[in-house]
Amino acid sequence: MEKFDYLCGFNIGFNMLIALQDITFEFGARTIIEDSSWHIIPGDRVGLIGLNGTGKSTLLRIINGEYTISKGSINKSKDLTIGFFNQDLLSFESDEPILNVGMTAFEKAVKVEKELEELTKKLETSEDEALLMEYSEKLHEFDILDGYNIRHKTATVLEGLGFSTADLDRPYNEFSGGWRMRVLLAKLILQQPDVLMLDEPTNHLDLPSIEWLERYLSNYDGAVLIVSHDRYFLDRMVNKIVELYQQELHHYAGNYEDYEEEKSMRRELQQRAFENQQDYIRQQERFIERFKAKASKAAQAQSIMKRLDRLERVEQVDGGPSRIRMNFSVDKMPGKILCTLNGVSKAYGDLTILKNARAEINRGDKIALIGANGKGKSTLLRVIAGTDSYEGDRQPGHNVVTSFYAQHQLESLHLDSEILDELKSCASGNTEMELRGLLGAFLFQGDDVFKKIRILSGGEKARVALAKVIISKANFLLLDEPTNHLDMNSVDMLIDALGKYEGSLVLVSHDRYFVSRTANKIWEIVDGEIKEFKGTYGEWEEWKKRMAAAAQPAKPEKKAAAAPAPVQQATKAPVDNTLKKELQKQQRQVQNLEKQMSDLRAKVDQLEADMANPDIYADKNKFKSTESNYKQAASELSKATSEYESAFEKVMELEDKIQG
Repeated sequence: MEKFDYLCGFNIGFNMLIALQDITFEFGARTIIEDSSWHIIPGDRVGLIGLNGTGKSTLLRIINGEYTISKGSINKSKDLTIGFFNQDLLSFESDEPILNVGMTAFEKAVKVEKELEELTKKLETSEDEALLMEYSEKLHEFDILDGYNIRHKTATVLEGLGFSTADLDRPYNEFSGGWRMRVLLAKLILQQPDVLMLDEPTNHLDLPSIEWLERYLSNYDGAVLIVSHDRYFLDRMVNKIVELYQQELHHYAGNYEDYEEEKSMRRELQQRAFENQQDYIRQQERFIERFKAKASKAAQAQSIMKRLDRLERVEQVDGGPSRIRMNFSVDKMPGKILCTLNGVSKAYGDLTILKNARAEINRGDKIALIGANGKGKSTLLRVIAGTDSYEGDRQPGHNVVTSFYAQHQLESLHLDSEILDELKSCASGNTEMELRGLLGAFLFQGDDVFKKIRILSGGEKARVALAKVIISKANFLLLDEPTNHLDMNSVDMLIDALGKYEGSLVLVSHDRYFVSRTANKIWEIVDGEIKEFKGTYGEWEEWKKRMAAAAQPAKPEKKAAAAPAPVQQATKAPVDNTLKKELQKQQRQVQNLEKQMSDLRAKVDQLEADMANPDIYADKNKFKSTESNYKQAASELSKATSEYESAFEKVMELEDKIQG
């Protein structure tokens, strides 16, 4: 402890940004944190984790100076700057273009630029030497502040976070809450504070923007503190984990995966130490009980009693967060095909979402629909559900029972019902104990289940709606951002439940960990078409990387003088170009076969439907002709599928050769 005090007192100005020493903070009668310490140094990438309601955001506010601690000390290095990204920022309003809002990060440069504009106007009508001198000094100051690049820097960050170039001139107040948060995140990033504190930054971002933020923060000079339920983000971004658990801060080195391993090991060692200590205590207590009345042993027994009183007890490992089992029940088994889309188109004015799109959802499919915001993921979910208008043909399958979870489904909740009664009204057959257990998994503990729906926040209503989906006994689920309002423990339980779910599903989520653990197919909307990848999210990521590498133009051949082995390079380049041409040829073949298979599959489906038509079945000649056509189409589909698999394998082989 003395060593730490020394660091806080003298070393804070050299390599420590913030030092929290034995701090305690209470909200009324509730203790949030007690006698805990933490020091933050340059280059730290810290994930601050803990169950919902433990006080993670409160701790960030303590560091930011918004709350006063009741005990301990907080020391900060001189001239420390802190940037804090949180929900409260949404109170900000502005009619300025978002580019201007972002540029307010460069407060001094913007101020000097305005002064230069005023001086320029004055110099148009005056040649006063004092004005010219002031103008020259301001130009120099503007240059020192890198003022000529602030527009470019701001535009780069805003576009990295998902805004188009055309969006940059739109007023801030025209955007929705999620997009406003992106503008304010951009402004905070551009300010480049010494300590950047981000409270759930990925909640407002789509996958491309999250990936951009990861790349940006990887090269950030200051320290970064992150509160997030996105473990994929934490695994990629942090080098330390601080867990707020039972009013104490527990420190771990590494990312979230390292934390889980280390915590498991710590718990195992603690439990072993507890059990060993309990054995020791029982032995000593037996000795005391046996010999305390004997004169020859009484003094020894008394000494042992005092030793036990002074013994620092090892606490038994608690059970950790409850892992209540979520179970999706399925009443009916659907047919092989749950939904078919043939030539489906959907547009909003000039914005085309789907154009002659085709897709098929089969029994057992667990599909993740991913991509940037604005590509139409939620629209496609509504088209599949049949709740949105479209052009083309949508064929629902046999015996399909659909349950749709989305933000607009909150409107179906009965506002005057209590939470528990809302679930009981689904007539699912679950007991009250089962329903209360499920609500506990969705963070409604104890008497919370008797709250009226009317008084719940948007996030709480979303959790109730998701709980209703789970007990619906549907065999086909459509889930639009189901993890948005859940903590990590609840997400894990949902993943376990979906892993055992016997039905099929299509989900939209920006939580890559959730997608990687639940989906066996990936869908993307590309140029109005639905592109399917048969595999997990991790496999899809690897495939995308290989495709991107293969699409890169061949590097120009180095000059012979600079090349260490000119003869080898001269013979190697044509081989690489040949491989690349062959790869492009095979990729075109794969695309052609995909379209051919889609057309043949639609033809086979139509002929199957015709063969089931009583009118055709009653006419012997018509039936024979239809049956013959069906067999031919099925044979062609089988052949095309075989060719597709062969071509796809060839693409994979060529990619490996080019890269290795």
